[in-house]
Amino acid sequence: MSVCYTDIPRPDEAVVANYQGAEVATVHEAQGRKGLLADYMRPIYKPAKIAGPAVTCEVAPGDNWMIHVAVEQCQPGDVLVVKPTSASSDGFFGDLLATSLKARGVRGLIIEGGVRDTATLTEMNFPVWSKTIFSQGCVKETIANVNVPITCANAYIRPGDMVVADEDGVVVVKREEASEVWGNVEKRMSNEEAKRIRFENGELGLDIYNMRERLANKGLVYAKYEDK
Repeated sequence: MSVCYTDIPRPDEAVVANYQGAEVATVHEAQGRKGLLADYMRPIYKPAKIAGPAVTCEVAPGDNWMIHVAVEQCQPGDVLVVKPTSASSDGFFGDLLATSLKARGVRGLIIEGGVRDTATLTEMNFPVWSKTIFSQGCVKETIANVNVPITCANAYIRPGDMVVADEDGVVVVKREEASEVWGNVEKRMSNEEAKRIRFENGELGLDIYNMRERLANKGLVYAKYEDK
């Protein structure tokens, strides 16, 4: 039996709003260096940056039927996350499905599979992160699940979890941790800005990060080249 769950939980709208414009690297660090999707998940065009609650969707290899089912469950601000039940590079998604998602206010697509019509998707300004680009079309014969927990590109994602994506990749934040993690994101951004000012003023990372003593303890010795 397959199932499509409706009315999924989502983070508070204010929390979702906070993540708009957030950088994947900062979010990843702020939550203890976890939640990254695999490094092969790349945006089809740059610049691209989105954040929103996940609507999750399983598809059978070479079959995009369930994406049509998932579209109905999407609300404005969501991010659709699609995972084939077995590895597949087929072109599950193109400009027509993007038009449907865009009409519902969906921010973008994360798919561990193939997409096509990338030139049109770029013109539409519809962000997509995919495993590959491939023109192979799909059928509509096999059902699977919508809004169940999935493992997409090595990351465990549940319906309503926060998904953040930019040119550096994709990261997921558990929906119940999204507010706390955002607090850590703000702290990291403030700390990084303070360090940026120091770097701009000519200070070295060796001193900003207090590295000299640790380097000496590891055995690093400075010597003049002519004395070697």
